[in-house]
Amino acid sequence: MASELLSRAEEVVVQPPLSQAVGYVVVVVIGLVIAFAMVLVTRLLKHTVGEDNKKTEMFMTANRSVNTGLTASAVVSSWLWSTAMLGSTLVGYVNGVSGPFWFAAGCSPMIVFFAVLGISCKRKIPEAHTLLEIVRIRYGTTAHIVYMFLCLVNNLFAVANMLLGASAAITAMTGMHIIAATFLLPVGVALYTFVGGIKATFLTDYMHTFTILIILCYFSVKAFTLEEVGSLGNLFELVKAAGARHPVPENEQGSYLTMTSKGGILFGILHICANFGLVIMDTSFFIKAFSASPQAVVPGYVVGGIAYFAIPWAMGTLASSVVLGLEHNPIFPTYPRRMTSTEVSNGLVLPYFAMTIAGKGGAAGILLITFMAVTSTLSAQVIAVSSIISFDIYRTYFKRSASDEDVIRWSHYGVIFFALFASAFSTMLHYVGVDLGWTLYMLGVLTCPGIFPTAFTILWRRQSKAAAIIAPLLGMITGIASWLGSAYALYGAVTIATTGQTVPCVWGTVASAFSPLVYSPIITLFKPENFDWADFRKERLAFEVSDTSSIISHRNSSVVRVNSELETQSPDEQVLLRRWGRIAAVWALATFLGHWVLWPLPMYASKYIFGKGFFAAWLVIAIIWLWGTLFIVGFYPLIDGRQQIWAVWQAIRDGRKKRGEAGAASTRSASGEQTPESVEEKQGKTG
Repeated sequence: MASELLSRAEEVVVQPPLSQAVGYVVVVVIGLVIAFAMVLVTRLLKHTVGEDNKKTEMFMTANRSVNTGLTASAVVSSWLWSTAMLGSTLVGYVNGVSGPFWFAAGCSPMIVFFAVLGISCKRKIPEAHTLLEIVRIRYGTTAHIVYMFLCLVNNLFAVANMLLGASAAITAMTGMHIIAATFLLPVGVALYTFVGGIKATFLTDYMHTFTILIILCYFSVKAFTLEEVGSLGNLFELVKAAGARHPVPENEQGSYLTMTSKGGILFGILHICANFGLVIMDTSFFIKAFSASPQAVVPGYVVGGIAYFAIPWAMGTLASSVVLGLEHNPIFPTYPRRMTSTEVSNGLVLPYFAMTIAGKGGAAGILLITFMAVTSTLSAQVIAVSSIISFDIYRTYFKRSASDEDVIRWSHYGVIFFALFASAFSTMLHYVGVDLGWTLYMLGVLTCPGIFPTAFTILWRRQSKAAAIIAPLLGMITGIASWLGSAYALYGAVTIATTGQTVPCVWGTVASAFSPLVYSPIITLFKPENFDWADFRKERLAFEVSDTSSIISHRNSSVVRVNSELETQSPDEQVLLRRWGRIAAVWALATFLGHWVLWPLPMYASKYIFGKGFFAAWLVIAIIWLWGTLFIVGFYPLIDGRQQIWAVWQAIRDGRKKRGEAGAASTRSASGEQTPESVEEKQGKTG
């Protein structure tokens, strides 16, 4: 049967619906247009509200003044990888309705949990720019270098995962060479990040995420206008018939319409562990937390995390259901064959869904959202790595007295270097046979070892220096050994194919994540510390902050300067931050229990197969949640940032008025008329 599918796959080649020219226009031209637009916005903010990106605090942390709405939007954007849409539809196609749900449940809990770490950092070390500064101050140089390695590995594989999926999708849509797409995608990102820094990243994140959600919401409606789909009831029948034709061996009764899926729950375990590593070891999340005002960290991450849940759940379920249901229909791009394993692993379920329901327009939509998703998340990774190069390498080991100009210059070097290196690394992975599916499953093996030691660094004063250094390294060794060992034991060889299988990746990821939870306390028992959190404040980390860029925010009818966190925090402020910490902890626990335990696990145990009404309700709730996310990401930042928008508008209007008055005065002067100023001068001379 497999050989028959392969031979039929060779007979039916899916032609790209769009031309290569369209691919280059989107990737290069639109990328540069967005970049130059962000450059202009950056200059406008400098001249109107004094946000000077030549100052390090503005370039790296936006003067720690970003409001809740923009923080929530940036949080959603940070996780709105091309992988989130391509990967959720991939696991939906393979496992049925359980796949997209577990994908979403593997993202939201740790995003909300990060609010706990973010507000704790705000309270204990408010001047920090990166996670690695915290590690260095507490544990010294050796630990600093170890965690630098862990963070860079995390960033590198995260970007490779994004680029591999996005490049494959763009190539499928346009026929553009996959290597050209891999190298050209970071160009616009590098340009606007080079000039605008973190604030440009926030603003571009907002614009991209809003656009992506508009297109996804359009797809959620467009799918049901297709005659072959028609209604939720008809879609249910199509998916039910697909399960009868191609039953899933490890699902209850082989059905796609059940949460009782061994493949689904194994992916859920793997995904939540891997994503905890991706969040906690990604310095861009810390930078965005440091950039948010103290009052915005917790609500921004909580709102963003819960809103994000709908994107992989709704689109993954809808797109994979349509593809499974219409795969045998002549309107499907691969007809008369099914999708090959290579096409599925390259993340082409979503592109084929869009082509099926909307033809070339759908392909153009997927091309645009893939481009925007990958560039948006790339910008966060680029700024993260540039911060490591400028703060944690250059400022720490080469020039402790580095000025604003020095640090900004090295940040620029970091942006260019990482954009090129990540593209080259992704190209190497492509040529050795690695694709989106492989990186999606094995990512946690390398990203998870630092989860608990890093959290303990911020939350547990007893962890020793030796534990902080040794535990993550032992965890990585344990994870890699479990991953490769289980691949060999189960499949008899260690190859790209065997190491990309679900079970070895689950064993490796779980071992990598949880073994440091054992190693760290055991090592700490030999020589526990009692770290004084006040020691974090002994080292001056922040550069001079310009008062002109302070934004005034109103909260509880009182005026608070958002830059005040860089000054000595009063006892009342400490109490407020502790209260936010408790709120964050409650929300983190509630999100984990709700999204990962109380909702899905009883459904897994019940062996329930969805009926028509239940499937309709499942999908309707997901789509309503998706539209709610659109309004939160698209309009909440505008409402929350209305004061700064108004301030920018007033500054523009005042500037035009002054230029108009100056122009009128010069015109009257040229025509010989007496201007008010000339009259005053004459009266002064006469007096």
